[in-house]
Amino acid sequence: MSTASTQLPEGRYGRSADERADRRLKVIGAALGAALLVLIGWFAYHYVAGNRISVEIYTFETSAKSVKVRLTGDKDAGVEGYCTVRSQAENGAEVGRADFRFDAATTDIDEVVTLQTTSRGTTAELVGCHVG
Repeated sequence: MSTASTQLPEGRYGRSADERADRRLKVIGAALGAALLVLIGWFAYHYVAGNRISVEIYTFETSAKSVKVRLTGDKDAGVEGYCTVRSQAENGAEVGRADFRFDAATTDIDEVVTLQTTSRGTTAELVGCHVG
């Protein structure tokens, strides 16, 4: 006893619509995948080779209305940037925040900056440094 085949004879009727749709999806997927790889490469390049500022708080001293902070670190030559420093009171409320700029000529950073506060600060925290 033989079973009937449900497939069309190969090559007799041309390509089916499903095969054309599959090929189109493969081409679109390959193009989108290539675009995604280019985008990831672009972001990776700018992350690794981009301008940078690396600063940390070395020491700080508090007083009734200010906090003196010693910032140390380095940055790329020819890059202007700034770092944001904040101070909090004993209860956790923010009592001061300021940006401190670094000019393009400086590469080694070792500066004492004064952060004015609304009341006695107990901390000095480096929020972040940015190029620009």
